[in-house]
Amino acid sequence: MLTDIISTHLNIIFCGINPGLKSSNDGHHFSGRSNRFWKVLHQAGFTSYEIEAMNDTSLLDFGYGLTTAVARATSRADELSKEEFDESLESFKLKITKYQPKYIAFLGKAAYKAFSKKKEILWGEQSEDFCGAKVWVLPNTSGLNRGFSLDSLVMYYKEFYHSVHES
Repeated sequence: MLTDIISTHLNIIFCGINPGLKSSNDGHHFSGRSNRFWKVLHQAGFTSYEIEAMNDTSLLDFGYGLTTAVARATSRADELSKEEFDESLESFKLKITKYQPKYIAFLGKAAYKAFSKKKEILWGEQSEDFCGAKVWVLPNTSGLNRGFSLDSLVMYYKEFYHSVHES
């Protein structure tokens, strides 16, 4: 089981689609060997060192948190049904309203597409807030996301980092 790493008034809550099987078994976010989240976060400037998945709670020290759109673990995010996203929306809204982050960064388009009911979403900053938080959509760092090299992931995350820290 994967638990949220969260507290009130964080600068950013990074929102994965759902836990991978390894992360769920380990109890640590992004613990799959092929997942590039921790490396990308560090290289983009969010953390001063590369956090290891087993120390995922230290992300709070930087003012960031972690959650998932859907709690059920799968080996691939595309195993989730539209209904699972629909069923998760209310509890997700309650969570964001309760914790009031400045930003939500959705990792991949799937969850934000399902939650916003939009057909098309571009990468980057979104025009509307979500329960009072500004929204960014970033490419997913999963090793299964072969469409993005490490360098291109870092580029997208750096753009977000600079936007957040210049506002």
